[in-house]
Amino acid sequence: SRGTPILSVDLDAAKARLESVPWVRSASIERLLPDTLFVRITERVPLALWQHGGKFDLVDQDGNIIANADIADYPFLPQVVGIGAPAATPDLLHVLASEPTLQAHVTASVRVGDRRWNIQLDNGIEIALPEINAESAWHHLAALDHSDKLLARSVQVIDMRLPDRVVLRVPPDVAKTIIKKGKPAQASPNT
Repeated sequence: SRGTPILSVDLDAAKARLESVPWVRSASIERLLPDTLFVRITERVPLALWQHGGKFDLVDQDGNIIANADIADYPFLPQVVGIGAPAATPDLLHVLASEPTLQAHVTASVRVGDRRWNIQLDNGIEIALPEINAESAWHHLAALDHSDKLLARSVQVIDMRLPDRVVLRVPPDVAKTIIKKGKPAQASPNT
């Protein structure tokens, strides 16, 4: 408070109080004699909305929850769901950003077993990414969409979890048509 002698201010306690504020990522305080305290604050940057238990919380750039945040100000942020999703979100968003054309169609990402992601697209297709090499699978999906227009086809699920193949689940009526015509189940030689 005003009038407190500058040398009696406990800088560590003041820093701890500042860092207890939900939006403060880090803080530093320096004495500038004779009469100034220099405070530097780094704010948390909201990265995603985490849906859990019927509510949403903001996730920051470190995968931490920003407590008591008003999510109404952030409807444009990507949505993540599932146990362990906040901590894994920064890495996921890096993977998604590596293919901006695909990323533009992502509506939600669901953490499965706290080890891998299922990605929901705006056309209703679900992408099952592998636990290991998710970025490589994401690039492979982009290549398949570019060469074969895979995301424009009648597909419900594209399973990228196996390193040597892509597995497609199609609606039952499409599956019956494929079986009747005797067509192979693969979309193209690349899948």
